Amino acid sequence: MSQGWLQIFAFAVLITASVGPLGGYIAQLIQGKSRIQRLFEPIENSLYRLAGVDPAEEQSWVTYALALLLFNVAGIAVLYALLRLQYLLPLNPQGMGAVSPDLALNTAVSFAANTSWQSYGGETTLGYFAQMAGITVQSFLSGASGIAVAIALVRGFARRSVLTIGNFWVDLTRVTLYLLLPICILVTLFLIWQGVPQTLGPYVGATTLEGATQMLARGPVGSQETIKLLSGDGGGFFNANSAHPFENPTALTGMIEMLLIFLIGASLTSTFGRMVGDRRQGWALYAAMMIMFAVGVSAVYASETAPNAALAAYGLDQSAGPLQSGGNMEGKEVRFGPAQSALFATVTTASSDGAVDAMHDSFAPLSGLVLLSNMMLDEVIVGGPGSGLFGMLLFAIVAVFVAGLMIGRTPEYLGKKIESNEVKMTMLALLCVPACILGITSVAAVLPNALGGLTNTGPHGFSELLYAYSSGAATNGSAFAGLNANTPFFNLTLAAAMFAGRFAVFVPVLCIAGTLAAKHIVPASSGTLPTHGLQFIGLLVGTTVIVGGLTFFPALALGPVAELFAR
Repeated sequence: MSQGWLQIFAFAVLITASVGPLGGYIAQLIQGKSRIQRLFEPIENSLYRLAGVDPAEEQSWVTYALALLLFNVAGIAVLYALLRLQYLLPLNPQGMGAVSPDLALNTAVSFAANTSWQSYGGETTLGYFAQMAGITVQSFLSGASGIAVAIALVRGFARRSVLTIGNFWVDLTRVTLYLLLPICILVTLFLIWQGVPQTLGPYVGATTLEGATQMLARGPVGSQETIKLLSGDGGGFFNANSAHPFENPTALTGMIEMLLIFLIGASLTSTFGRMVGDRRQGWALYAAMMIMFAVGVSAVYASETAPNAALAAYGLDQSAGPLQSGGNMEGKEVRFGPAQSALFATVTTASSDGAVDAMHDSFAPLSGLVLLSNMMLDEVIVGGPGSGLFGMLLFAIVAVFVAGLMIGRTPEYLGKKIESNEVKMTMLALLCVPACILGITSVAAVLPNALGGLTNTGPHGFSELLYAYSSGAATNGSAFAGLNANTPFFNLTLAAAMFAGRFAVFVPVLCIAGTLAAKHIVPASSGTLPTHGLQFIGLLVGTTVIVGGLTFFPALALGPVAELFAR
């Protein structure tokens, strides 16, 4: 068990060590000061000319939001067309047919919304062209879109008395060209070296020990694997996702993949601190994130190293020993054991990634409660690239508003007065995801079309439904695997939850960015609440947990909490 805690500690140290350097690099490239930018500036400028974009022209928050929404809706349309017409497309050696209309819509919305919910098995549904030109491209673009929104909000805090928050096309291009692509190239080469396939050749047959023929799926896995983790998209080339040995062949690749999931989301806190001129502000946000992460991963790891109560009734030996890792091994890879499985599950739900190396449906009730709670907190515990930062900033606005009420002073954050418009837009953004989750789950819980997809009854069956819509609306994409979601009802309702949970949040966030950018800076005084110390970190953590807990406790009580007490 001590090795597991050491692995968790090593992960935390490596992430923390990367926050400052990568956060500083992101701040430089956003501001046009990166050295690599100067090297590839001709490529960047040629892209602007090709698209008819003036990089010097800044946009208001309304124009920025319209550009973002139209671009992503176009991405949904293109991916939908690729999926429906893939039988006509090249690079389809296995002859995959057209994806059904409802599944194609669900998948197109899923990847454009950075959710990666998959109601299909990748190796049995999609050809290579659809995987590369559709799924992989949207992983890049959806991740870059989320980062762009976060950067726009940071500009709102950093600027004063201006009506613009940047240029969406410039932000999208720079994030893709100078951040996502370089990291993906390097990590893809590493994954290929470790044994992840990267080929356009057809599937190969292998003879098993029993003499039967088994088809081994392969394809351009390495390049898709890297961006699915880095961008927060999480969609697997294979149905087993990162539990598949062709996606995650070794313990080392498992650690690298978890680091990729947190890398940008954590580092953007440092970017925030640098751009607002006070690095302590960024570290305060990061500290709040990591406190909640530490509590969650400790609970999950302790729960999964305990024996499975259902198996204990049969007298099975579940203790750790030389030949077994012990603990709850149902639904887990023996290669990884409970330690890496618990860490991976917490990382992927604390972020918006949704990649998995174990089946969450088989986790203990306490673990399922933590994984659900991670997503229900709008995934601000590091969160996805961009969405984690702006989500935490929304909770920071709520925290200073509450503090202002307690002392009878107009709330301020980083010298900007937080007034009624900012509070209204903040609450709209924070309540959008809970409304999607609870509203659609309550409908699904009473409809025969939805209940017919459950493989479990009682509290765990409800947990499967709650997890699905939490995963969709919170742009996560992981699942309790006991739910048969490839039906018209689930495909359409999950698509609606994913679209609203992503894009209905973007608009109020950009509105906040616009109103903050137009404000002037209020000089700090003796009555100003410090927002970089331990007091504010505690207030921020408390605000996040209490707001999320009050919103979702009734639903959690019907599912994972009831399971916990039933055990």
